Amino acid sequence: MDLIGIGVVVIVLVAGVAAGLWRRRTDGRLAVAPEASEDRRMKDLLERLGVEPGSATLLQFSTAFCAPCRAVRRVSSEVAAMVPGVRHVEVDAESHLDEVRELGIWRTPTLLILDAEGREVRRATGVPTKPHLIAALAAILPAQV
Repeated sequence: MDLIGIGVVVIVLVAGVAAGLWRRRTDGRLAVAPEASEDRRMKDLLERLGVEPGSATLLQFSTAFCAPCRAVRRVSSEVAAMVPGVRHVEVDAESHLDEVRELGIWRTPTLLILDAEGREVRRATGVPTKPHLIAALAAILPAQV
């Protein structure tokens, strides 16, 4: 193998490791939601998805063959059962492509935390931890959590 081949292999390995470390660092992290658009537009979008308002809603976007989606479903359901007033709703992203695009969802699983007004407060791609979800909900339901 010549020097150029070895250089290419090293560059590819370094790029792969960097991408893996970045993904590990950001996966499952709850981020502050992007600036909310019109409230009416968001309410219409939630109606199209069949999501009814609640004190707080964990809105999960999943696909049929997504393995991490099952973990998000389990964690979100457990948190919804533990915290009064919190609902977990799962939506099939493949069946609602227009809504998924409108919300800027690029991969599954994506979990949106919605307040009582239906506004997106936090967003996570990947599997968030139970303590992170409970902490995010504490800001929405301060008297109950």
